[in-house]
Amino acid sequence: MIWLAAALMACEDSPRHRPSTIFGQAGTEADTVQVYDLEQIQQAGTLIGITLSGPDTYYEYRGQGFGPQYLLAEEFARQMGVKLQMEIAPDTATLLQKLHDGEADFIALETGYGRRWLTREDTPQLTRAIGEWWDEGRKQRLMAAAAMQPQTVRRRMRPMMTDRAHGIISPYDDLFIKAATAAKCDWRLLAALAYQESGFDPQAQSWAGAVGLMQIMPATASSMGIAKSRLTDPATSIQAGAAYLCRLHEVFSDIRDRSERTCFALAAYNGGVLHIRDAMALTRKHGGNDQSWAQVAAYVLRLQEPAFYRDPVVKNGYMRGSETEAYVRQIVSRWNDYRTSARAYTPGSTPAPARRSVKDGSFQSRVKGMEHFTDSI
Repeated sequence: MIWLAAALMACEDSPRHRPSTIFGQAGTEADTVQVYDLEQIQQAGTLIGITLSGPDTYYEYRGQGFGPQYLLAEEFARQMGVKLQMEIAPDTATLLQKLHDGEADFIALETGYGRRWLTREDTPQLTRAIGEWWDEGRKQRLMAAAAMQPQTVRRRMRPMMTDRAHGIISPYDDLFIKAATAAKCDWRLLAALAYQESGFDPQAQSWAGAVGLMQIMPATASSMGIAKSRLTDPATSIQAGAAYLCRLHEVFSDIRDRSERTCFALAAYNGGVLHIRDAMALTRKHGGNDQSWAQVAAYVLRLQEPAFYRDPVVKNGYMRGSETEAYVRQIVSRWNDYRTSARAYTPGSTPAPARRSVKDGSFQSRVKGMEHFTDSI
């Protein structure tokens, strides 16, 4: 294991953590500096790593960490009996400075120093633990498992509409209508979202850990007081999905146009609020309109490119932008189809007559009429 020393010789002394080689003798300022080594990390219960964002290092998807370096660091943290907290930096100089300043316990990036992680010299316990734990065989097995994991949803697809002639979308229409009434949205939007997520399969599970008709992440369910075991229940999943979409609508209350706001909420349902905020920041930086989903979507796509996800205005790094852009586009298209084909209110009512399809293929024409969300959400 390589200790961090020479690379930090030029760094200014930190008031919190400094390499032990520059500490004074007893009675000097060094006595007031608390060493934060593995023992203290285990007492606190959290190991803080820092790395560069990217598909080959670390990124967040639906609030969950992924990427090779994250998987390695998470496994190490588990072995140490602590939770991992991963942070990102825009460049290697910032990585080194933040490690030196004690803002992270180690750099989760394989460098030219032995090809292993970097620590400070004042954390010999952590350094030794990493050195003893590090095994190329373990690393290769973790990396192979990650590479072989299909990044898809395991689901049994149903038809997009059960009975188009009678305006029936799915066996769960009653549940969509009940949940939409509480959320004050169009039930057909919830149906379009559910089909995108699970193909109307209540047992669907994704590679990222999302479960059920609405593909709710366990952490999201927990924040809503819902046990993971209940997520395969259609009523629970639909209620949770509607409530979460409603919550996202509130988060983007600064988007004045309700039609546009729906697109931002859908994008955040898939890609996460913070990544969408990053795309909005890039849109503003480049002179675009951050109130327009069509313009922001262009930068959602660019958050897959290092030149953009390492831009100083981007705080949350890489995202799977092409997935999120397609996700919104496909749900909007399906919702428009459902609105022309399915009844507007209750299953017992007479199906609404099908309206003519929108002829203009532009994105803006396809989101016209998304007035079902109200300002109350």
